[in-house]
Amino acid sequence: MQLVKTTRDTLLRPLQIVSGIVERRHTMPILANILIRKDGENVSFLSTDTEVQITTNAAIGSGSEVTGTTVAARKLLDILRALPESGDVTMTLLNKRLTVQTGKSRFALQTLAAEEFPTVQQADSYSASVTLPQKTLKHLFNMVHFSMAQQDIRYYLNGLLLVLDGKNVIAVATDGHRLAFCQVETEQSFERQEVIIPRKTIIELQRLLEENDETVQLDIAANQVKLTFADIELISKLVEGKFPDYTRVIPKGYKNEFTIGRDELLRSLQRAAIMTSDKFKGVRCIITPGSMKISSTNADQEEAVEELEIDYGGDSVDIGFNVTYLLDVLNNLKCDQVNVALGDSNSSALISIPDNADFKYVVMPMRI
Repeated sequence: MQLVKTTRDTLLRPLQIVSGIVERRHTMPILANILIRKDGENVSFLSTDTEVQITTNAAIGSGSEVTGTTVAARKLLDILRALPESGDVTMTLLNKRLTVQTGKSRFALQTLAAEEFPTVQQADSYSASVTLPQKTLKHLFNMVHFSMAQQDIRYYLNGLLLVLDGKNVIAVATDGHRLAFCQVETEQSFERQEVIIPRKTIIELQRLLEENDETVQLDIAANQVKLTFADIELISKLVEGKFPDYTRVIPKGYKNEFTIGRDELLRSLQRAAIMTSDKFKGVRCIITPGSMKISSTNADQEEAVEELEIDYGGDSVDIGFNVTYLLDVLNNLKCDQVNVALGDSNSSALISIPDNADFKYVVMPMRI
C-alpha cells in the first residue's frame, strides 16, 4: 500500500520537526521510531520520549486508505537527507516493511505496529491559555535559557519557570549560581499561575519556533503544557516542585552602578578567559572611580589584565566571577550597552539593559 508520494524536501520537513526528541537508546525500542498515520491525503508524523510529544501534519498522502505504522526515525531521516533533491519519493507499506524509493534507489525498513506506540495522554482540560507571536515566545526563552541547570539533583532547576501574572508573561531560569529573568506584556490578563517547563522541551521549542508574527497558543494544565503553532502540536509534562522565589534573589537598591558597552566588556572578558583553566574559570574585577580592571591567572603563573574606562563614581569594589556566566549573558544580549549594579565583594551583581525593566540577570560572586 502506497502511503506517500511527494518531493524529498516536502517529506523531509515534517520528519525534521518530530525527530529532535527521538533518542537512540531507550528501554522501549519502539520509542526510537516515529508514528506515521495516513488518512487519505493527510499524513501525520508523531514522536515521543513519554515526557514530550511532537505531532505535525502534511497533505502528502497517496490514495484514500486509512493506515498507520512506526519506523526508525534516524534511519529514515538519514536516508532522505542522502537522497538527491530532484525527483519524487514514495513510501510503501507491505508485509511489515516500509519501502522508500526514488529513481533507482530503494530502501526497505523494518516497522513496528502503530497500535504498540505509547502516545502521551492529553489533559482533559486546561486552566489557562496564552496566545503570543512565535517570535515573542522565542525571545522569552532565548533571554533566559542559558541559566537553566543541567542534571541538577534539585530537579525543579532543570527547566524554565513560566509565570502568568496580570498582563505579563514571565520566564525565569536559574542553576543556583546565576538567574535570568525576562518578561513581556500582553493584551490578555491572567490570574497568577506558575509552571516549570522541562529543559528538553525548552531546547526543542527554541529549535521549532520561528522569528515571525504567526501565533503560538500555549495551554496550561495541572501537569502538562500544550503548544500549538504552524502545523505543529507539542505536548510536554511539567516539572513538579517549588521553584525558588526569584523576587528575593534579584537585588534592589544597589547604588554602585555603571553603564558600559556590551561588546567592549564582552571582548575584554573573552581575552581574560584565555588565561583561565578548565577547572577554574574565575576572573577578578576591580571597580574603582573611572576604571574597571579585569584580571585572570592560572596554575602556570600566567596572567591576563584588561583595563576599561567607565563612567563611575561609586565605592571601590573587588569581586570575582565565573567568567562563563558573564560571557553567556553578554553573548546572548543584542543591546549596545549594559548596566552593571554592585553591592560589595560578597554580594551578587545585577546586569540589566539601560532603561529596560523587562530583563535582569543576577550572578553570584566567586572567591578568587
